[in-house]
Amino acid sequence: MTKTVSILGSTGSIGRQTLDVVQHLPIKVAALAAGTNVERMAQQCREFHPQLAVMATEEAADRLRRELNDPKIHILFGEEGLIAAATIESADTVIMAVVGMLGLKPTLAAVRAGKRIGLANKETMVCAGELVMDEAEKYGAQIIPVDSEHSAIFQCLMANRDRAQVKRLLLTCSGGPFFSMSPDELTHVTKDDALKHPNWKMGPKITIDCATLMNKGLEIIEAMRLYRMGADKVDVLIHRQSIVHSLVEYVDGAVLAQLGVPDMRIPIQLALTYPDRVQNPAPGLDLLSCGELSFHAPDLEAFPCLKIAMDTARRGGNAPCVMNGANETAVKLYLEDKIGFYDIPKLVQKALDNVPFIENPTLEEILTSDRLARETIIC
Repeated sequence: MTKTVSILGSTGSIGRQTLDVVQHLPIKVAALAAGTNVERMAQQCREFHPQLAVMATEEAADRLRRELNDPKIHILFGEEGLIAAATIESADTVIMAVVGMLGLKPTLAAVRAGKRIGLANKETMVCAGELVMDEAEKYGAQIIPVDSEHSAIFQCLMANRDRAQVKRLLLTCSGGPFFSMSPDELTHVTKDDALKHPNWKMGPKITIDCATLMNKGLEIIEAMRLYRMGADKVDVLIHRQSIVHSLVEYVDGAVLAQLGVPDMRIPIQLALTYPDRVQNPAPGLDLLSCGELSFHAPDLEAFPCLKIAMDTARRGGNAPCVMNGANETAVKLYLEDKIGFYDIPKLVQKALDNVPFIENPTLEEILTSDRLARETIIC
């Protein structure tokens, strides 16, 4: 069980919920890292007394320094600060909850420091998952997924660690706010519509990814990396209620599922306490009142981002990195009201068509592919 934690992305949704869990456990906070929300970071520092606080920019770090006026808290900024928070000696566990490719280098640094990593940054695994898992094996780092779906798979695989006996991983998906809508209807949806997730409260980027179903496509690739599975062994089911968080089908016909209320504090806490289970502040699941549980196949015509991701998963190489970088850039444009809903998959496909394919990319080639994908979208 974790004794001391470092939280990267502490002012975001996952970070705040992690601190809520920590309040109920005998866990100390060694470091906090955030973007530019100085007020919230200052509040967290006063409450949890970390050794290190990291902001995204020098300006934000200076503001935090003035706000706290506490010489006991060392304040850094930028990528150097993130890596310092990821490798701080006093922390045995790092919760990696920063969004996007920003999490790649700190994750690798934490892996090489032999930390337990509670991973909520799926982009790192999508873009460089094979490299991360190889490094984790080399340095003895433990990676425990925080995403509800991958935590569910992790828990179901506890029953049998022999991957040869696994027939399929079944990732569930709420279907987002636009479930059952036709392509014609989706042409006219607005950003505000897309940000109304039916079950989960998350940041804007991941909420849009849930609306396009790109989030589930990213999770297919993440599952392949985390569990060393081929694309043909990972499937998606639409499950509107978000009660069954994912399933594992074994070769003998047995299917194991992990169920729970849609509350991220449950997988977050498991990442902190594994292999132990302790009382959680999240509510329990009442099967008598949760309603009917239904399952549907995804509509790949209405949600082409998922189809693109499935094709990209099979292609491998640097293609997932290109797809992710293009998607991050396109979603940002969508959130700024500069493009429409269906422009997102069009721009992602444009990047995949234009950035050169590399079958076995190095870390430097992964970073270059990400940059080229973003430049393709902007241009």
